[in-house]
Amino acid sequence: MASTPIRHLRPLFLLVLVASLRCGAAAGDGHGDEGFCSAEPSSECSGGQPLYWKVTHPTLAPAHLQDLPGFTRSVFKRDHALITPESHVFSPLPDWINTLGAYLISPAIGAHFTMYLANMQDGSKSSLPPKDVERLIFVLQGSTSLSVGTGTTHSLSVDSYAYLPANIKHSMISDESTTLVIFERRYTATEDSPPDLIVSSTDKQPLLETPGEVFQLRKLLPTSLPYDFNIHIMDFQPGEYLNVKEVHYNQHGLLLLEGQGIYRLGDSWYPVQAGDTIWMAPFVPQWYAALGKTRTRYLLYKDVNRNPLI
Repeated sequence: MASTPIRHLRPLFLLVLVASLRCGAAAGDGHGDEGFCSAEPSSECSGGQPLYWKVTHPTLAPAHLQDLPGFTRSVFKRDHALITPESHVFSPLPDWINTLGAYLISPAIGAHFTMYLANMQDGSKSSLPPKDVERLIFVLQGSTSLSVGTGTTHSLSVDSYAYLPANIKHSMISDESTTLVIFERRYTATEDSPPDLIVSSTDKQPLLETPGEVFQLRKLLPTSLPYDFNIHIMDFQPGEYLNVKEVHYNQHGLLLLEGQGIYRLGDSWYPVQAGDTIWMAPFVPQWYAALGKTRTRYLLYKDVNRNPLI
């Protein structure tokens, strides 16, 4: 009998993997604390842990690999990268005060934006981005005070965010342990009015229609032409998945905020969990399925509203 090509086995492999990782199916068998599904549940059922706690307190799985020298799930390829927490390298952020940062995505990887974590402490203060660079900050842990212009001050707590247009004067000060994820890119101007300062939170954004899909979608920025990127918040319940394997010209930077699942990038399949970061180059095939006991939530950068030739 002729052998079956490996590419034909991938759908079967995925089905078996999904079945094996769905922890709920193994409830009561005494083995629910082993393997990838041992990751802590999200705030919905984690016994009072703060929202996005797992992003700033990541674990490796299986548990016995946590102390294995040289172990990492991180992968870098021409058109995508998976950057996992055990690979993060923190160092002082240039011109920031008392703040350590870890760059997760940068032009060195092939991106046209940067995405980094900023760990602030009592007495920390931010610096301005380079000239003509816009910035979006999203609070993962703690809180920070954002001052804009000559006197307007905003208090940002977990799940809050601020979009700062290019060249707007601002600073952030923290008096407690605070973790931010920050996106920056050089603004591509148009003849339209410039974008506005935006300070808000995820729960204030409406759920949007997703024709043909089952996930829930919120957009943190307006979809109007002045904005050259957006940040999507996407929620999947366990077992839900993207119906379409997307291939498009947009770049993505993704941070998994809650949950776990399987991400397909090109011809590779990656188990992912809260705290993982993914970079997706233009036209890389991409697909996601949520696994485990609790919802998946991820934050996704996407460039929009500009001609790719510019």
